[in-house]
Amino acid sequence: MTVITVEGDRLTGRARGALLVLCGALFLDALDVSMKGVALPSIGADLGMGPGALQWVVSAYVLGFGGFLLLGGRAADLFGRRRVFLVSLGFFTAASALGGFADDGPLLVAARLVTGISAAFTLPAGLSIITTSFAEGPARNKALALYTATGATGFSMGLVVGGVLTEVDWRWVFFAPVVMALLTLAAGIALVPVGEAPERTSRFDVLGAVTSTGALLALVLALVQAHEWGWATLIALGVSAALFTLFVVVEKRTAHPLVRLSLLRSPALMRANVGAMSLLGGWVSALFVLTLYMQDLRGWSALETGLAVLPGGVVTAVLAPRVAAPLVNRFGTTPVVAAGLFAAVAAYVLLLPIGLDSGYLAMLPAFLLAGIAFTLAYGPLNMAATQGVPAHEQGLAGGIVNTSFQVGPALALAAATVVLQLNAGDGSPAALLSGFRAALLVPLAVAVVGTAVTLLGLRARRS
Repeated sequence: MTVITVEGDRLTGRARGALLVLCGALFLDALDVSMKGVALPSIGADLGMGPGALQWVVSAYVLGFGGFLLLGGRAADLFGRRRVFLVSLGFFTAASALGGFADDGPLLVAARLVTGISAAFTLPAGLSIITTSFAEGPARNKALALYTATGATGFSMGLVVGGVLTEVDWRWVFFAPVVMALLTLAAGIALVPVGEAPERTSRFDVLGAVTSTGALLALVLALVQAHEWGWATLIALGVSAALFTLFVVVEKRTAHPLVRLSLLRSPALMRANVGAMSLLGGWVSALFVLTLYMQDLRGWSALETGLAVLPGGVVTAVLAPRVAAPLVNRFGTTPVVAAGLFAAVAAYVLLLPIGLDSGYLAMLPAFLLAGIAFTLAYGPLNMAATQGVPAHEQGLAGGIVNTSFQVGPALALAAATVVLQLNAGDGSPAALLSGFRAALLVPLAVAVVGTAVTLLGLRARRS
């Protein structure tokens, strides 16, 4: 295994080059997700897509990304992390270009599905390149702090960049990532280390791959469609549960399992994944409610909304690379994650009193606290999920934690949507405000659960 170290507190030139490429890919993924949301009204008007069809521009990406993450992570271990990273980045580039040229809804949705699947292979491959190339400890913690801060920054920047590009032409929210992806791909070929040879096995767990991917696809589809399917969602959840059960049976009996089931029994890994679901699930559902509040109730533009949320991303971009790794090195991942999730709880509590005429300064402390939450928790959660995992399973561990980062938002967003619809009443401003306040209880509850589970880990650590 090619291990990259640091000299003192500074990354070497070789390390900076490789990390720059991997950060660029994660920034691109996060930017791509958030940019598309603000462009949806313009896309719908140009391509004649109604609300039901338009939501699939987002849902198709979520479906492909969430459904294939586990397979993508294991593929990186089996077929070579660098190879999987570069090939999937190439598919991401082509699919994004196809979306920009799309002249009808179905083609655009298909392009988004392929983009999501490509990201499901790129993301765990990139994470596992870091965790296998940087020695565990201060070097890896520093690299992961920079890496995850880039992702959080990309998501926040995408809201603003998407608003600006949409003012020019919505197709640029697809073409701009193409330019960035091509630059990242070229740099990746030159700078990403080859690393150790992938596992040599003639037996790929095809049945395990089919059942796990099918189970995740059914689960994500049920979550993103819950607000439209109603009770029929239970059928999709039942299919998912049945496929997961079959997957477990297959993995117990095969000599070369896709997932070593004992890995899933690690309490530390499970707490990290619950924390991942809580952190991103709470923020995405809160952002969904706040976007509707600011645009539908307050009349703010998409660009104004993006600028309003931006301070949280700035906090993460500035602080995470500087404080996350030193704090983890001193206190460990669990206390730092707990502090971050507690900051998220405080942020959502501060949002509950918003009213019909609340000024921006009333919301700003919550956005800043959300930035602190991501500063303290996002990177350390990735560190916790990959600590102590053998090198040949780092891609799988990355796929598992990123699946949690994806399933959490889908679950919390579905719950927030249902709560909002049940409490919005007749659609009057007062009724909408009541619905928004009720829906904000969802991210608060999610953050409380994540904090409680993390504190249990802190207690176990002290014992």
